[in-house]
Amino acid sequence: MRHEFRRIGDGRQAVLRETGRAMTPFGGLVALIELLRQLDFLPAVRQRLPFEYRSNNVIAPEHTLLAFLLGVAAGARRFAHLQMLRCDEALRQLCGVKAFPSDDTVRNFFRRFDQGQVQAFFLPLWQWLLAQQSARRCLLDLDSTVFQRYGQQAGAVRGYNPTRRKGVCHHPLLAFISEPTLVLHSWLRSGNAVDSGGAVRFVEEALGLLPAGWSIAGVRADCGFFDQQLLAALEERAIGYVVVVRRKGPVWAQVHSVREWTACDATHALGEFRVQLPTWSQPRRFVVLRIRLKDTEPLLVQAPRYDYRVFVTNRSEPAAWIWQHYDQRAAIEPRISELKADLAADDFCLQEFFPTEAAVRSVLLLFNFISLLQALQPNATAQPQQRPATVRQQLFTCAAAAGRAGHKVVIFLSRSWGGLHARKSLLDTISALQNRTSPKLNFPSATAPP
Repeated sequence: MRHEFRRIGDGRQAVLRETGRAMTPFGGLVALIELLRQLDFLPAVRQRLPFEYRSNNVIAPEHTLLAFLLGVAAGARRFAHLQMLRCDEALRQLCGVKAFPSDDTVRNFFRRFDQGQVQAFFLPLWQWLLAQQSARRCLLDLDSTVFQRYGQQAGAVRGYNPTRRKGVCHHPLLAFISEPTLVLHSWLRSGNAVDSGGAVRFVEEALGLLPAGWSIAGVRADCGFFDQQLLAALEERAIGYVVVVRRKGPVWAQVHSVREWTACDATHALGEFRVQLPTWSQPRRFVVLRIRLKDTEPLLVQAPRYDYRVFVTNRSEPAAWIWQHYDQRAAIEPRISELKADLAADDFCLQEFFPTEAAVRSVLLLFNFISLLQALQPNATAQPQQRPATVRQQLFTCAAAAGRAGHKVVIFLSRSWGGLHARKSLLDTISALQNRTSPKLNFPSATAPP
């Protein structure tokens, strides 16, 4: 079969023909697949799954989860988009699986999860992933976000929703560690849950995931976590924290009573005070950042105008250090945006609540693998962490054709897309990850500002 047409650029004739050769646009996924193989991902999933299939003809559940991760890495934003894998014979040969599952098979896989099975599977799987890395001292960042919903899904109710008033949503909690930035823990919650709801138990679960030898250098959180119970729990564990204070209540009444300000520059000044709120068991330290606002229009009385940010902390470092330390948390906000915009963490939704949570945690697991993959690239410490969409375009997207050489499957990567040459050093680094029984992914410990 053939079809003749004229090229749009020069008008010359060209011919379209078919080929029976297996080809894929995602040959660069070999780097992610090789990392999963070196980490023994499939055996780890198989050992921790709380259920098993009885049919002899069924696709193995660990292969179903692998297909979901590869589909999302390739750009799938809906379960229906996973159908593209079933047409990708070259990618199937690259993975060495008998077949890729349909989108309904993936949905049914997640529908097997209830609350207990989510905990029984994902918590040990996260501990396994962290155990693959060298023990280190890291910072813990807490945050919450909003997942928009448009149907009648369980837990999707009206709540805090800054972009879609009166819209239903889920309101997950997230805990990140660095460096590299990884999702340590997550909870999917109903849309009307408050930020600090269950925060103490959430943090305790997150800290319980850290393997022996790991430690927390400090906790940073926004105003949603300004809660006496959480602060007391961190103090009991002797963990330093810096938490933003809500813009209301008796604390803000104290802000205007600060008389001693230390100028940092022409715009910023720092002050501090100690106060014990009525429901607190002890006084705590507050650091105030005063920001001078620009005059946008002439005033009858020329008086400076200020905005304020207030932090509560149990750390003893100078106020300037506290400010800089918390400002480094700004690197976490883009990661949340990437989870939704690049990996569609908020788009894989089922009618049932806990199957949806299982799908969300699987996307977060993929985010961690992509972060580890970036950390293994040459000169990774000298470059900022890239968005998953950038990794997809620069690393995962590469035309490839499947062939054979004797009994071996050969994958030919297109040279015009960088080919093997652009990925050889990364693949060599991954292949060098030997001795799976000991920590092998070595990353520098998180450091606070000087």
